[in-house]
Amino acid sequence: MHQPSFRGVVAALSRKAPRPGLGTAVFGARLLIAFALPSHVLAHEAHPAAQPATATAVAEAPFLKENEAAMTKMMNDMEIKPSGDIDGDFVAMMTPHHQGAIDMAISELRYGKNEQLRRIAQEIIVDQLQEIAAMKLAIGEPATGSAPAPTQQQPASAAVEHHHSGMHMDMSPEMKN
Repeated sequence: MHQPSFRGVVAALSRKAPRPGLGTAVFGARLLIAFALPSHVLAHEAHPAAQPATATAVAEAPFLKENEAAMTKMMNDMEIKPSGDIDGDFVAMMTPHHQGAIDMAISELRYGKNEQLRRIAQEIIVDQLQEIAAMKLAIGEPATGSAPAPTQQQPASAAVEHHHSGMHMDMSPEMKN
């Protein structure tokens, strides 16, 4: 029996296949580039290069520092040791993920100027706190108490005064001093 040659098979297939257009050529080129370049090269291309220190960059530095800290904490806290309880592990990973969103929204409230984004950040805080509570309740853990989001740094004495302003306590003379 006659076995077709490689060239014969390719020629037969090419006669039956539709002619590739520009879209197919672009897709093929992208595919070749994706496999030719290491993944870390492509990952770095998605982020713009660091900009020189300008007045805008200097003003944005505290915001960027807070967000980087929030992201680092979130990623570290999401790395859990599997417990064998899928639902519990899901909540253990999602809680820091949601807390990271809360922390980033707090940074927007501290530094952002766009009122629409500030309102969205407030909604994110409320929504994420509710989802954390719902997830914890779903696995039988108590939901944590909620408190207003700290959008400004407060001195310790002001924070204590704020939390106890509605309470009237009789203190002994020794405690007043």
